[in-house]
Amino acid sequence: MKTDFTTYLVGGAVRDHLLGVPYHERDWVVVGATPEQLMQVGFRPVGQDFPVFLHPETGEEYALARTERKSGQGYGGFTFHTAPGVTLEQDLQRRDLTINAMAMDDKGAVIDPYGGQQDLQNRLLRHVSPAFAEDPLRVLRVARFAARYAPLGFRVAEETLQLMRELADSGELQALTAERSWKEISRALMESRPDVFIRVLRDCGALAELLPELDRLFGVPQPPAHHPEVDTGEHVLLVLHMAAEMGLPLAARWACLLHDLGKGRTPEQFWPKHHGHESKGLTAVKTVNQRCKAPRECQELALLTCEYHTHCHRALELKPGTLLKLFKAFDIYRRPERFEQFLGACEADARGRTGLEQRDYPQADYLRGAANAARSADVKVLLEQGFKGAELGEQMEKERLRLVAEYCQAAR
Repeated sequence: MKTDFTTYLVGGAVRDHLLGVPYHERDWVVVGATPEQLMQVGFRPVGQDFPVFLHPETGEEYALARTERKSGQGYGGFTFHTAPGVTLEQDLQRRDLTINAMAMDDKGAVIDPYGGQQDLQNRLLRHVSPAFAEDPLRVLRVARFAARYAPLGFRVAEETLQLMRELADSGELQALTAERSWKEISRALMESRPDVFIRVLRDCGALAELLPELDRLFGVPQPPAHHPEVDTGEHVLLVLHMAAEMGLPLAARWACLLHDLGKGRTPEQFWPKHHGHESKGLTAVKTVNQRCKAPRECQELALLTCEYHTHCHRALELKPGTLLKLFKAFDIYRRPERFEQFLGACEADARGRTGLEQRDYPQADYLRGAANAARSADVKVLLEQGFKGAELGEQMEKERLRLVAEYCQAAR
């Protein structure tokens, strides 16, 4: 395909190529072209806010080189300018971090006008220009990159952290839409070190702006006998790290993040104990769920885990009738996967404590066995015996209770 313009591989693909880590998406920038020229050679336009095109053969995204300037509040408050005269360096300058502001030509040569390769070597997440502070979403993005690359030793540069503090103080974070925030939060929770994401947000003051219910947990003590780390906020970070180590899905990680919000509502005179924190936390969990517009499965599991995680920890002490109520709350008969995610979150909670990371958690298998016993009740047998309507439901509950009681007696 003969063209009069130049294309460059940019952003994450160049960064991860230089780091030697796998990458799955490639983004390209086009210098010296107009939209009409691209369409003449088969590119299909898809961009709404600025010109982005799909390659006619690979389907990969190609964006025209552009500059941008601040024109309003929030992530969308920008005016973009594209023209054949916009240079590659100008396009790269509008990017967030130096390690994301590199390009590669078709011969494999790296174009690095802002020191990205040096920052890769120094394991630094550093902003490209003062324009970084014009986009509040970048606070979340930098924290997410910190979570992704923490295992490689990366840290946020102090001067970048200072800009993030200024953004947090400015009130601009409030201009972010819930949808944009959730996209970054959910992606960060699925990184290898989601706890680092929360830590960085707290270090720059953004956590207090975005999730004040979570920020409030730091400095709240717990009984050292059960929580050697003492601090509730630190415990939540340990739980989140453990959830990632266990490979838990997003809904379970979200539940881990919010499970102890009730401890932020305990009056100081009762510290370090937190009686009733499970029910006290439900209002806070609902508030965070709604503010972040988390998906329904994440919202439901977070509420259930907040309310019932101590039931799981005390599983071997619970009466068969209490177990049946627990199973009904989770609807284990139609939603078995939700109960399994709950067990994972509770195990992460139990092991997310200093020095107890390798502890056994027999409660999970015990509850799995009890749930299987409850599920084994056969409605066909009761139908054959002539039960129907409300009476059938009552007999079904009795049969489940009998089976769970037998299981508990044999398992304890």
